[in-house]
Amino acid sequence: MPSELNKKVFVAGAGGVIGRRLCPLLVRDGWSVTGTTRSAEKASALRAMGVTPVIVDVFDEKALLDIVCAAQPDVVVHQLTDLPPALDPTKMAEALIRNARLREIGTRYLVAAAVAAGARRMVAQSLAFVYAPGPTPYREDAPLNLDDPDFGLSARAVASLEQQVLSAPFEAIVLRYGKLYGPGTGFDKPPGGGPLHVDAAADAARRAIMRGEAGIYNIAEDDGTVSIDKARDALGWHAGFSVSANTIARQTFHLINNACGRAEYCMPGSRKHVRQRRAVSD
Repeated sequence: MPSELNKKVFVAGAGGVIGRRLCPLLVRDGWSVTGTTRSAEKASALRAMGVTPVIVDVFDEKALLDIVCAAQPDVVVHQLTDLPPALDPTKMAEALIRNARLREIGTRYLVAAAVAAGARRMVAQSLAFVYAPGPTPYREDAPLNLDDPDFGLSARAVASLEQQVLSAPFEAIVLRYGKLYGPGTGFDKPPGGGPLHVDAAADAARRAIMRGEAGIYNIAEDDGTVSIDKARDALGWHAGFSVSANTIARQTFHLINNACGRAEYCMPGSRKHVRQRRAVSD
């Protein structure tokens, strides 16, 4: 990323399952975070995390354009979904239609707003479990299962999302997420076929904001379903990341007295990642 990076990030879908785990990580990393939600209640929760919340319907093209341009982000993160809690099977048929529309039309409006705002990079959420049947582990260049009677609608929608993002005039990274589990997902244990803990999903987005060449990356646990070599090598990502472990590590800091007698805190080996005066309780 350019040296003049302005440290502003716009997270579309900040109130969602991944967004709620991602935003605190970005705030801790020193980003100024603007995040969208459709809910006043979630807006309050985002504000408590240190995020500047904006309530917007992403299908309101003009409102979304104005909000993104006002935020002036260097990076836009696309975490927009519209799915029921725990993927409630009684609601999934309608939800998949809404979600496909969001991935196609919502992405179109978000990409246009990001371009108008002068964003240099976009990181977008896609899926790692809609590959067409073939040899495993699936690599990023494997075809998607566009005609499958069960997954075809979602596969076509993410194919549209990926094409729109990757063809836009900014650096674009697409993260093909595995099957989510963990806090907020409704699933406590990893499912089969490329599982992914929600914390590790958030960490992949966090890393992709600053690292990696434009392109597609599989993000899932290494159970033989998809290849994650590219994400390991280019993003330095690993599937074992957890928010709680990261928080503990960041709070295990050394107290250093600088030449002015001020206290600085830094995580061991972090090149003084946190170099500001703060209370020990932080």
